[in-house]
Amino acid sequence: MSGATACESASPLAVRDVMIPGPDGSPEVRVRIFAPEGSANPLPGLVYIHGGGWITGNIEAFDNDCRRIADQARAVVVSVGYRRSPEHRFPAAIEDCYAALEWVTKRAGELRIDPTRLGVGGESAGAGLSACLAILARDRGGPSLSFQYLGVPVLDDTLDHSSAVQFVDTPLLWRNEVRIAWSSYLGDLYGTEDVPPHAAAWRATDLTRLPRTYIYVAEFDPLRDEGLAYAQRLIHAGVHVELRHYPGTFHGAHLFPSAVANRMVADSIDAISRGLHEHATR
Repeated sequence: MSGATACESASPLAVRDVMIPGPDGSPEVRVRIFAPEGSANPLPGLVYIHGGGWITGNIEAFDNDCRRIADQARAVVVSVGYRRSPEHRFPAAIEDCYAALEWVTKRAGELRIDPTRLGVGGESAGAGLSACLAILARDRGGPSLSFQYLGVPVLDDTLDHSSAVQFVDTPLLWRNEVRIAWSSYLGDLYGTEDVPPHAAAWRATDLTRLPRTYIYVAEFDPLRDEGLAYAQRLIHAGVHVELRHYPGTFHGAHLFPSAVANRMVADSIDAISRGLHEHATR
């Protein structure tokens, strides 16, 4: 949800980078922690996963997004510097994110995070990883999540939804770019029936017992229909879902100065704040 201008925090934030243990046999993972100062009580936490099609993007590129969330949603944000493809294919990225989620849960007291109000979220490929992380945490009996934020999520490796077929020349993202991202991330798994739900959330057959969800999609985005369909599947599985579709927009439209971009960012911050503060796991 990068805005068109730099984020200026209304209240002080303590920001620091930490190297944390990675998955077994793998390198350490860098995380950046954004903690609002001045709170007497523990705050909700959000494990933030950056976008970039699993190929590009890093903590620095999404620094303003995390500052904005921490400041305006009053939450401790932990941004994950996961390994990227094609040098590191699935499951490197999702395992790095899971290691970060476990670390945050174990260090919740030190981080002054309320562990009953812990969420995951991101945009684009980061949203896709967030959806997979929620499924993985459930399947492993891992940390309990109260919320997931999925901004224009990458969910379906098959590219069979109508918008993915139709939009071959849309601004910022089109069908072939999505195909390249998936093939880079999945490697030999790409194009097979063996892609697991921890790689592509759309492949999950069971979406029950997942956290409350906020999803937004853009009209002229090849990812539009998989986001809409995933929201519907979550609802059918009994998950509380809030869904927004922004007419006239495209993938990454929130990056450009406009009234709708401001509304997209404001809506996302509001949803994250409500999702983390108003609901808790027990």
